[in-house]
Amino acid sequence: MPLSPPVSRSLRHTRAITVDAYARDDGLWDLDASIRDVKTRDIQLPSGDRSGGMPVHDLKLRVTIDRQLNIVDAEAASDAVPYPGFCETIGPAYKKLIGLSLMNHFRLHLKDRLSGVLGCTHLTELAQLLPTAALQAFADDEFDTRGGADANVNPASAERPFELDRCHALRSDGPAVAIYYPRWSIKAVSG
Repeated sequence: MPLSPPVSRSLRHTRAITVDAYARDDGLWDLDASIRDVKTRDIQLPSGDRSGGMPVHDLKLRVTIDRQLNIVDAEAASDAVPYPGFCETIGPAYKKLIGLSLMNHFRLHLKDRLSGVLGCTHLTELAQLLPTAALQAFADDEFDTRGGADANVNPASAERPFELDRCHALRSDGPAVAIYYPRWSIKAVSG
């Protein structure tokens, strides 16, 4: 269902965030994330004027992960920043991501290592998207998301699908699980 029709309005700012996932030939994965902020009009920054349509931020973060979702390498680049000569010097700090697991309290460890003056607000915000982006990338490639469809052939080999009970639609006592993952469906407890 689409959003409701908007009132009369004019675009002033666009923030574009992307995360591209690449399976590497060496068995590792690269997650290339970017955040780009663009104003539609000319603006004055303390560092000088920025023409409309030119990015205020154009930041990139790459993490290399293994198949267990552990970060084995990280790098950051700042191609457009509001404070040239200062903002882009923080890139090397993102090596602090190496050794973290995207699935083991990643956002907590990220905050400990790179929040506030320890990092760039925008790069750290971008890094928070990496766990769910990695899961989406691994779905059907590294993780079986067929819901144990082969459980009837070999019931002992089927494992509980990772995605169950991680969102509203895929709660174990819900109708979607009853339809698409019947082996893992449980009856709702009525109170």
